[in-house]
Formats: sequence, structure tokens, C-alpha cells
Amino acid sequence: MGNYLHSLRRRRRKRLLDLGAHAAGDQRVAVIGLGRFGSSLANELTRRGWDVLGIDTDAALVQKHSDIFTHTAVADCTDPEVLRQLGVGDFPSVVVGIGTDIEASILVASNLLEEKVPNIWAKAISRQHGQILERLGVHHVVLPEHEMGERVAHLVTGRMLDFIEFDDDYALVKTITPNAITGVPLGQSAVRTKYGITVVGIKRPGHDFTHATAETVVEKGDVIIVTGKTTAVETFTELA
Repeated sequence: MGNYLHSLRRRRRKRLLDLGAHAAGDQRVAVIGLGRFGSSLANELTRRGWDVLGIDTDAALVQKHSDIFTHTAVADCTDPEVLRQLGVGDFPSVVVGIGTDIEASILVASNLLEEKVPNIWAKAISRQHGQILERLGVHHVVLPEHEMGERVAHLVTGRMLDFIEFDDDYALVKTITPNAITGVPLGQSAVRTKYGITVVGIKRPGHDFTHATAETVVEKGDVIIVTGKTTAVETFTELA
């Protein structure tokens, strides 16, 4: 699963570059499926000022969000005619938040591809589900449970306070400063040469985060932001 997630991130990044992510200035998105994933995503986009159309077959779910999202509709998007009537094909970005009903997820994704929606995101509940969506041509496949599980695993097993992995096994980590680099300027401790990582930010107790420089001296109890290859930051955070 780990290798699949890494390759998925690389393909997602390439497609974002190829598609230009979304039309500049066109902050419209349709979210199909208002379960936990879809509604959480739609709520956050609404909070950020996006024009959100929320769609679900469950009238109770739609009613719950009708006063929050810009537009809502009770509709079955497995029917291509319904998509056309709602004008979903005119949106620059559409999210398929349907998870447990794999057949519906695939049908909706196929309909969106037929409508030539330029930027389709779809939730998958398994690697197999994700591979089917990718083979259809869905631009971005998200496995939220698996990706969150991988992230939490890093937090549980080490000294990391937060962990974000990007393409090509590159990670950004928040961690407590190990004793091995305290008391001397970062340039003198040669963390990049010794450990293959870069300290980019620092937070002293009672202070806000600030950027780190070669002259920055980190002390015991400081929280630091570190970047580098995943294996390198994992090793670094385990230092005493």
C-alpha cells in the first residue's frame, strides 16, 4: 500500500501540472456525495469563499447543509441526464465523495469524464477502487483513510508532532529538537551534511514559529520544522 500511495501522489502532482490545477479565478466546485469526507471538504471550501454545489441522494443530508453551501440538490448523479440538468459539466472542478457504494462512484466518475470536466477528484476506499478510477481517467484519486493511517503511524511510532509526505518520498516534519544539535548554530552542527535534512523553522516555548538560518541556535525543548527525504527525517527524529 505504501508504494501505491507514493506512486499515486506522483501521478496526482503530474496531472495537476498538466491540467493547470483549475481555471484561474474560477472558484466553483461541485461535491457529489455529502458523507463525512464530502461534507467536510465542502464545508472547508465554503469557509474559504468558494462557490460550492453540494449534491446527494439523501434528502436529509442535503437539507442539513442547505444553509451552508452556496447551492444544494437532491439528485442521483449516476444518471448522466441529471448531471446535465444540474450543469455540473460546466464546473472546473468536481469532487466525487461517494465511497462505500463503489458502483455509484464509478458510474458518477464515468459520467463526469463523458462531460469532459477538466478536474475530477474522487474518493476511493481501497487500492483496487482507486486503480479502477485511475484506469477510467479520473484526474485525482484520494484514499483518505489510508493516507491518514500512514500519517498517524509516523506520529505514533516516533517523536514527530506532525508529518506530511510529498512526492518522491520527501517529507515535512514537526518534531522536538534532538539533543544532538542543541547549543550550537545550525550551520556549525552541519545537520544537512550529517543527517541529510534541513531545519526550516523553529518555535521556542511561549513564542511563535520563525524561520531558521545557519546562525540559529536551537535549544532543548524547542520545536523545529524539518524537511528532507522521508527516511532521513525519520532517522533524524529518532536521535536522542
